[in-house]
Amino acid sequence: MRSLSDTLARLRRLPRGLPLHSPTSKRLRALGGFGSNPGQLNAWIYVPESAGPGAALVVVLHGCTQNAASYDESSGWSRLAEQHGFLLLYPEQQRLNNPNLCFNWFSPDDAAREKGEALSIRQMVAGVQGRHGTDPQRVFVTGLSAGGAMAAAMLATYPEVFAGGAVIAGLPFGVASSVPEAFDRMRGHGGPRPEALANLVSAASPHTGKWPTLSVWHGSADQTVDQSNASALVEQWRSLHGASKKPARSDLVHGHPHRVWVDSRGREVIEEYSIAGLGHGTPLDTRGTRHGEQAAPFMLEAGISSTRLIARFWSIVPDQAGDRRSATPRARPQQPSDTAIAAGGTAWSGPEAIGQTIERALRSAGLMR
Repeated sequence: MRSLSDTLARLRRLPRGLPLHSPTSKRLRALGGFGSNPGQLNAWIYVPESAGPGAALVVVLHGCTQNAASYDESSGWSRLAEQHGFLLLYPEQQRLNNPNLCFNWFSPDDAAREKGEALSIRQMVAGVQGRHGTDPQRVFVTGLSAGGAMAAAMLATYPEVFAGGAVIAGLPFGVASSVPEAFDRMRGHGGPRPEALANLVSAASPHTGKWPTLSVWHGSADQTVDQSNASALVEQWRSLHGASKKPARSDLVHGHPHRVWVDSRGREVIEEYSIAGLGHGTPLDTRGTRHGEQAAPFMLEAGISSTRLIARFWSIVPDQAGDRRSATPRARPQQPSDTAIAAGGTAWSGPEAIGQTIERALRSAGLMR
């Protein structure tokens, strides 16, 4: 059986010129010429007319089966950027790299400093900064599922680049290095001991400065990525920030549990939302027109806008009246499981054996004949 890195290398040597997936969004435009692009990713940007010199930059990483346009259309990020004058960068996966458009967060050749997809995203950030004069002190990254895990990888491998990040239904950095390990971690099985999680981040770069802040979001009914990964993410970054194990504040935001950790100076450095009854996806508030958020597969109405609250945590939008309104959380409809999709395989459901599912995913990814 070929290694994952060898398979990815073979895929990348396929002939160029394959048709790219073009966005349908009228807001996004292509970003080209940003570097060597070793991860062979597409890049799209949104530069609102309201953005001036020194604007903040938000990097948004879509989930499996999605693209830049579909995520932007549902998440409301471009509407928020237009309202508050910051830029958006959407790295976009190609089927050449992953058959289900997942970022390869589990690949040592793509989720490491100066390698593959991580380096491509770093080059995109530098390209936007050079062309549009964005504030280098206000660069942020967020993502869903595989995109969330890749956002965690970007925070770990380039912590000097990002002031903060947000991981939605994702996984900690460095906990998997193969497709089978990715499946296990997604189900909450195995992985490093809690006390070793922070070491994975500190060993990923030569960084010695201040660490990025982190917002963690997870549905309590997520059957694709186990909620234990949210707790592991908090633990991975908590010790780096020197925060105590006990959160400094616990409250309800729109009826959903919300916890906050602070550093020794009292600065809020980590927050965690557990969205009651929500399955696998990005929590949205689609009510009304001001948010510009729309429900879609893995983009779920939850009565709470992760987009707006993440931006508020990063201090790139002001507090909104009613953001901390408490209410009884409602159970959310479940989405079909995309466990195999998130690791580069095919979707599965029902009583099918885990071994058969993994084998099918390995065949789809070219790791088994």
